[in-house]
Amino acid sequence: MESVSQITLVNHSELNDWQKEKLVQISENNLYIYIPLDTQYPLKKIQQAARSIEKMGVKNAKLVGELWNDDYQWAFALGFTCVDKLTAVEFFGDESNVNALNDKLAVFAWARDITNHTPSELPPESLAKAAVDYITAQSPAYVSAKIISGDELEKQGWVGIYNVGKGSAHPPCLLELDYNPSKKTDTPVSTCLVGKGITFDSGGYSIKSNAGMFDMKSDMGGAAVVAGALALAIRQGLNQRVKLILCCAENMISSHAYKLSDILTYKNGVSCEVANTDAEGRIVLADGLLLAAESEPEMIIDAATLTGASVMATGGDYTALFSLDQDLANKAKHTADNVNEPLWQLPLEVWHQDKCPSAFADTANSRTQKGGGAGGASNAAGFLSRFVPNEGKGWLHFDLSAAYNGSGDGYWAAGATGLGIATIANLLLAK
Repeated sequence: MESVSQITLVNHSELNDWQKEKLVQISENNLYIYIPLDTQYPLKKIQQAARSIEKMGVKNAKLVGELWNDDYQWAFALGFTCVDKLTAVEFFGDESNVNALNDKLAVFAWARDITNHTPSELPPESLAKAAVDYITAQSPAYVSAKIISGDELEKQGWVGIYNVGKGSAHPPCLLELDYNPSKKTDTPVSTCLVGKGITFDSGGYSIKSNAGMFDMKSDMGGAAVVAGALALAIRQGLNQRVKLILCCAENMISSHAYKLSDILTYKNGVSCEVANTDAEGRIVLADGLLLAAESEPEMIIDAATLTGASVMATGGDYTALFSLDQDLANKAKHTADNVNEPLWQLPLEVWHQDKCPSAFADTANSRTQKGGGAGGASNAAGFLSRFVPNEGKGWLHFDLSAAYNGSGDGYWAAGATGLGIATIANLLLAK
């Protein structure tokens, strides 16, 4: 194929019977996607066609023709882009629309690329610094940041991040980044974003299988999504004060690693018995949520590749949403629909806090059954709800079931997807 191929969208209903037999057709260096635009799922069909086109060896895609609206073009971009081709799409339309799509593609490319990094390339402090550098580049005058690292975490009482990460040669860290376009120290914080940044997850002493560990470079996908969401919102004109909190660590095995039956006592007094060292995400996020609460924001959003149970429940096609604030959950679902990011709400009640009991502490971090037992994703969210203010009002938890694919399929290339970025960015802009 040529270095740049033109892609034209054709309405299936305008074709003869022979043409309707093929989703993608080629004429010289021009490719045509044939779908009925009144079908129930045109975006899925376009994404599927884009994946087929990329597999043909097309290096760069140029979208041409009046049928390409913004949603269709974005669906194509999600299907076509892949490792080493994360920005290889030239959009069609007027300058403002093309610029908006290019901004979105650039942010998704950054977040997907950093999630695809190997754990040796991206230890915890490097992840935190990469997020600071990228977001600062969007708006240098309005961003400040501090990173608490290593033993200083324990001294300041951030017991979750410290204990999960202390077994690694690479120190854990907690990032607090402040985007404040007013430049006034007394400006209220509109939203705090909290991301799970486990740069590699061996499972600790509750060690994963080889197959289960293979894709665990992606366990910092939550950090990438919330950092990307803030960057995208800034590019789109965010004028609210937002804080980004990343909880970064490697979950490794060593003589210094945290152990089963250890008890951690958090800053809010909640004690937690470690029932499973592989349920480390909720342990680090608890610190992040406590730090977020200190800013008294109107909204707290956390995002994490938290549970295999959410993947089992959604098939990995949806982000799982949990909240004790149904009005806010409804807003999140509406926002996700508007940006065509699949989102599905799973059960969460206050009594889910008691689903991981301990005889020695206020709670355990999980159960000793495989996968945390029945309702594992809701139980994990219940654990997190112990660490949010206002009885959960203003809090959303995104369990990123669809954040990463270990292998490609008919719709996605292998690697990170970036799903969740657009939804969270739009929630920030709607404040």
